Amino acid sequence: MRAFRLVAWQKPAELREVPVPEPGPGEVLIRIGGAGACHSDLHIMEEPGPEDGTGLPLTLGHENAGWVEATGPGASGVAVGDPVIVYGPWGCGVCANCRQGQDNYCLETNGVGGGLAEYDGGMADCLLVPSTRFLIPLGDLAPRDAAPLSDAGLTSYHAVKRSLHLLGPGSTAVVIGAGGLGQMAIQILRALSAATTVIAVDTAADKLETAKRMGADEALTSDGETVERIRDMTRGQGAELVLDMVGVDPTLRMAAQVARVLGDLTLVGLGGGALPVNFLSPPHECSVTAPYWGSLTELMEVVTLARQNKIELLVEHFPLDRAAEAYRLLHDGRIKGRAVITPQT
Repeated sequence: MRAFRLVAWQKPAELREVPVPEPGPGEVLIRIGGAGACHSDLHIMEEPGPEDGTGLPLTLGHENAGWVEATGPGASGVAVGDPVIVYGPWGCGVCANCRQGQDNYCLETNGVGGGLAEYDGGMADCLLVPSTRFLIPLGDLAPRDAAPLSDAGLTSYHAVKRSLHLLGPGSTAVVIGAGGLGQMAIQILRALSAATTVIAVDTAADKLETAKRMGADEALTSDGETVERIRDMTRGQGAELVLDMVGVDPTLRMAAQVARVLGDLTLVGLGGGALPVNFLSPPHECSVTAPYWGSLTELMEVVTLARQNKIELLVEHFPLDRAAEAYRLLHDGRIKGRAVITPQT
């Protein structure tokens, strides 16, 4: 089968031919309908990695959906042909966090799944999944469109849900970065919270237009006046929730300046920036967190929202032989929502 594989650190991934995996006891083989291209993949491709090449080759793709192709001995709960989405963090299944469905915080594996470390991902014709418990039925959702729900949707959902207690009538939420994750966060804020005002911030005019269409009340171009405008909109008090979907130094400075006393500042983006921290920054008792993905049950909730048409996936499809092109466009900021690789086309 074909697979888009990282074969050397700090080198572009390549399309290679590899054997089709045979599912062993408890395992499931998924025929991939869609595999999302994520900024996390760019970080993996660009990092130095171990000098001895440990961890390579690696098939990319940690946002995956498709159909059950085959099951190994003892694998139960799914049938060949079932459309499913794959929960990305693959935990040990026995630690306290995994037993609560929080494989993203597994105490043994750190929640690393296919396409991120030792396991091959789904940017291939097929994906081997270690357990049926990582599969969630898609119902009438198309795998090629639903794949980003497993990360862009789930990560945004978890980041919003943990702060719902702050988002009552009259409250404000700020979403910095209106790309794939930011667009999902805006819709989830509208679907779950009573926030009166949702403010989107980005440098790209087209992404801000999309943010307005998806429910943002205000769409601000990021410049030297953005902080003052947000503080004016919040009567000088700042926002109850600030979601930084970018995570570089300038966006984190902005987040610290527009957050509210006793609010939440949630860092989602992997830009590698540092938050300025001193007695006055962030504001007093403003909680700062960096969540990682979400739980199994939360992904089930995300799928339910999508099936109810309460969240919309803005997706650009690319066949597997154009995966490298998709990543170039993603690197250059030219993907409007989420790029999805579709091996079956």
